[in-house]
Amino acid sequence: MHSTYDPANWYRDGRGPRYSQLYRHIAAAIASGRLEPDSQLPPERDLAEIAEVSRVTVRKAVAQLVADGLVEQRRGAGSFVRTPGPKLEQSLSTLTSFTEYMQQRGKSSTSQVLQRGLFAPSPDEQIALGLASSDRVARIERLRSADGIPMAIERSSLPEDILPRPDQVVTSLYTVLRATGGAPTRAVQRITAVNLGPAESQLLKLAEGAAALRIDRTGYLPTGRPIEFTRGVYRSDIYDFIAELRLEG
Repeated sequence: MHSTYDPANWYRDGRGPRYSQLYRHIAAAIASGRLEPDSQLPPERDLAEIAEVSRVTVRKAVAQLVADGLVEQRRGAGSFVRTPGPKLEQSLSTLTSFTEYMQQRGKSSTSQVLQRGLFAPSPDEQIALGLASSDRVARIERLRSADGIPMAIERSSLPEDILPRPDQVVTSLYTVLRATGGAPTRAVQRITAVNLGPAESQLLKLAEGAAALRIDRTGYLPTGRPIEFTRGVYRSDIYDFIAELRLEG
């Protein structure tokens, strides 16, 4: 198990501070099950020696793991991988925003805006929203967190006439759309398994290459017009997406 902490397995030049890389590596090992619930991390002195870093680096990495609820420190015993709580099960049959979904589960949601404004549409946005290359889209990209834990990266694109002021969206996009009568009433979603790239892994505090779920959602008005294209990357260690099937007869 000590090979898990060998620097050859987690440190890369130019990928950020050592404590951050060590933190993401251990977090990924916990998410994948390589570090099982209730297993103990090596003592600080031993971990520093194995990972070839200072004890300060180890202390900062473990402190972040504790802050994220992945590790617990037991007085006089050491640091242990926490037993995970139940995953968040989100229905694919209900059109609910991230903010509304977290409110339903008693969690405090926050959003960090990564990009927001009016842009020329990408090829994917043109196809999903039926736009011409000369049109503009309102694009909002956000890091979504619940109770301080990063959960997903979502990029929503809408025609300019549906959302002329993307700067008005602070937390819930659907709240803004409902106020103008422009919220979608149905959607088509496609789920794909992906591996996180460098930028995504840093935002979600996971190791580069960690498994995640990507969902592409196209939302429609009652008229059938597509007015929302959202591409989200969700942590697979936290999310389960549930679909209910009914027998037609």
